Amino acid sequence: MNKKALRADILLLLTAGIWGFGFVAQRSGMEYVGPFAYNGIRFILGSLSLVPLILFLRSKNAASEKNKSSGGSAPASSIRTFLLYSLIAGSCLFLAVILQQFGIMFTTAGNAGFITGLYVIFTPIAGIFWGRKTGAATWIGSLLTLTGLYFLTAVSGSGAAGIGGTGGSGVNPGDVIVMVSAVFWTFHVLIIDRLVQKIDPIVLSSGQFAVCGIYSLAGAFLAEPHIAALAGSLDPGLVQHGMFAWHPFPALLAGIHNGTLTISSGAIIPILYGGLASVGIAYTLQAVAQRDAPPAHATIILCFEGAFAALGGVLLLGEKTGPRTLLGFAFMLIGMLVTQWEVIAKKTNPPDPAKNGMAGEME
Repeated sequence: MNKKALRADILLLLTAGIWGFGFVAQRSGMEYVGPFAYNGIRFILGSLSLVPLILFLRSKNAASEKNKSSGGSAPASSIRTFLLYSLIAGSCLFLAVILQQFGIMFTTAGNAGFITGLYVIFTPIAGIFWGRKTGAATWIGSLLTLTGLYFLTAVSGSGAAGIGGTGGSGVNPGDVIVMVSAVFWTFHVLIIDRLVQKIDPIVLSSGQFAVCGIYSLAGAFLAEPHIAALAGSLDPGLVQHGMFAWHPFPALLAGIHNGTLTISSGAIIPILYGGLASVGIAYTLQAVAQRDAPPAHATIILCFEGAFAALGGVLLLGEKTGPRTLLGFAFMLIGMLVTQWEVIAKKTNPPDPAKNGMAGEME
């Protein structure tokens, strides 16, 4: 292995780790702020964090773009395209991340990380409707992954050590919600696959993150005051083990303004991690790494995002994982890798950064 490929693999492993531990930040952050507010703040931060990278890349490529207008202003059509594509991708991203965030309220970071990874299985299957062929490896990998999902949810009670009050049987509703979010992550991957053919992927990422952040902040003001009221109609076990200690965003802002509430480091660190590390830093690392990483390496390494989520949940949140949960993790990881066997075996060109890993942190 040459030095460039080794460096790329290290950067990809770091990327998978950042995204995996991002699930820990998502869960711990909701001890202080609600799901809409957390996503709103972190995606606005994530969008802004990509602006310096965009400006740097544009200045670097300025010499090769002398044929553009001397004024340097973008054509109105390109601005409209940017806004339209950002709206389309950002809307789908918002649905994926808010469902994921609600699911994490009731399940472990490890479960959320692996179940979100189902988009790796769903994407090639959904591609059938776009006229793409799906080989035997996809179906074998899907069967293995579903077997792991069964051990993870139905048999082991979500491996959540009582989260949701499901005990040793039954399905944790948090796992189900995260599973639904994986469907929207699949749509998001397919949408991005089409849009990046016509627009710079990093520019599109910044735009869609901004749209997602705006939607989320709107939800923080409009929806969060009503979520606490709905908690009374839920299973007491869900409320007890879920994440309902946060203040609704309007009340939180009012409390900070009046001096009755303070923002602790316990709230700031997960938000900064989710916005700057999971989005800005990890996305940049992936974009740099996949220029030199063999596609087989990228496929394998990024599939370990769920494993890092599980590790982070155990180390930082004290989540417990029994033998059945570990077996479920193993089946799901193997299934994801088998699904990508054609990429691993054929060693085709590296996938576009915008088409992979967007479901990770989030993102």
